[in-house]
Amino acid sequence: MRWQQLFADLQVQFEAAAEAESRAEWASRARAEMGAVRLVDRLGGSIGAELVLTCRGAGRVSGVLTDLGVDWLLLAGERGREELVAMGTVRAVAGLGRWTAPEREDGAVRARLDLRRALRGLARDRSAVQVLLDDGAVLTGTIDRVGADHVELAEHHADQPRRPAAVRQVQAVVIDAVAVVRTLVPGWD
Repeated sequence: MRWQQLFADLQVQFEAAAEAESRAEWASRARAEMGAVRLVDRLGGSIGAELVLTCRGAGRVSGVLTDLGVDWLLLAGERGREELVAMGTVRAVAGLGRWTAPEREDGAVRARLDLRRALRGLARDRSAVQVLLDDGAVLTGTIDRVGADHVELAEHHADQPRRPAAVRQVQAVVIDAVAVVRTLVPGWD
């Protein structure tokens, strides 16, 4: 009888030790997996969510996350305003959902859809925009052209179309200095 009790006691101790080791291993594995998750993957799992970003130079920027590129994200803001945010200026994100998008491998096409290409789309659009720089400066006008490392902005009042008489000056802005490009809504801005 005493041997059976001893063996039962040892069995309980062994099972408890194995369970504790399993829990510790699971927690360690979960921490390691979380350590490999990039912010872009967390953002990818939050498409359609209302986010509040804190950006260098632009402060707080909010809206519904509608798209995500290699080095940019697109928010749909109030009154149909869209905000193209350079990922390099993002300092904090509030409103992330519980989900993380699976790690994606950017193919050749997706890798070329960078901030420069997104800015070229705005230049084609000929819409008035507000460009918030990473030093806090705000420029308003129309993007004329996008180079390899800069964007040329014809500065004019938001309520005027880009016409030679309305343009105050054309500025070349280094793309790395761009924090947020906000489309302007006629009659509201």
